[in-house]
Amino acid sequence: MYKSSLSSILLSNAVDELSSLPGIGRKSALRFALYLLSLPKENVRRFGNTIIKMREDVLYCTNCNMISDTNICPVCSDSGRDHSIICVVESIRDVLSIENTGEFKGIYHVLGGIISPMDGVSPSDIAIPSLIQRASQESVSEVLLALSTTMEGETTSYYIYKKLSHLKIKISTIARGVGFGDELEYADEVTLGRSINNRQPFIPEDK
Repeated sequence: MYKSSLSSILLSNAVDELSSLPGIGRKSALRFALYLLSLPKENVRRFGNTIIKMREDVLYCTNCNMISDTNICPVCSDSGRDHSIICVVESIRDVLSIENTGEFKGIYHVLGGIISPMDGVSPSDIAIPSLIQRASQESVSEVLLALSTTMEGETTSYYIYKKLSHLKIKISTIARGVGFGDELEYADEVTLGRSINNRQPFIPEDK
């Protein structure tokens, strides 16, 4: 193992921390650590301080749960967006993917997960109650469900549909044929943008 062969405990500790990142093995972690050692100290200090400041100061929008530098994110505070359409997504990555298409002009609601009884995730564990509150109290005409087509994603979409079905709003879903959920960030912008523009009414399986 690399840890036992490194001559510096400080370097070994750095490799341990870097290798804890997703997709980073110890070989890559060692390469990154050695690269950082080759940089001027001020560069590394700036790099480290930037990461620390991000973790300590980044906020979550009190409306949609998107990351932001302020209590209300730029999308929610933008009067030019269509605030009558809420796009419901699982994660922050999905918002970034949809925004990159430049096709969606509404606002978002980040659930922070999907319903998964096997993993002990219930509706109250994610931001469904706040979504229902937003849809009930705001001048919302449409809720666009952009969740995964897995069993968990479909369960979440159906649950949201049932909770909102008493409201006189349109409930739609992104057109099929594009990656959803965790795969949404990997879908090409043209296909993803087209699937948003061609969204369809949500039709539950029991209908």
